[in-house]
Amino acid sequence: MIVSIADAHVGLNVDVVVGVAMVVGLVGTLVPLLPGLPVVITAAFIWVVADGADLGQWTVFAVVSAIALTGMIFGSLLPARRASASGAPRWTLVAGAVGVVVGAVIIPVVGAVIGWPVGVFLAEWIRTGNGKQAWASMRATAIGVLHGAVVQFGAGLASVGVWAVAAWRW
Repeated sequence: MIVSIADAHVGLNVDVVVGVAMVVGLVGTLVPLLPGLPVVITAAFIWVVADGADLGQWTVFAVVSAIALTGMIFGSLLPARRASASGAPRWTLVAGAVGVVVGAVIIPVVGAVIGWPVGVFLAEWIRTGNGKQAWASMRATAIGVLHGAVVQFGAGLASVGVWAVAAWRW
């Protein structure tokens, strides 16, 4: 098979665009309201389709997707487990998610980060009427969210690493 310079140039452009998208996905694992790991999966899919779609690339896509999906599942379960361990019901997490959205609208950039703990605290304070217990639930849930973000970031790094090795290979 003869590969022209133009073909190599297109492949390099695809790799660069996909690499940038994957870095955005990694950032998204740490920043609320950015879909981190779904961006990584989508970027890997685009790489496969745009770069030839051979069996090896589909295998890389499957591995990247499996790692990312596992990270999403475990990263989402950790806050719920921490909330339950502190005695807070799961709907408290919904209040935290609402707080993220409201915070992002009211205070752009940092509001989402502030909104989560405020939403959880208010929900627990309303539920229990006890500020100390609400604070303890908010703290436990926040630790779970941080652990979940670390798990998702780690899964993102592993996924991007698998893709980077494969992109270098192809």
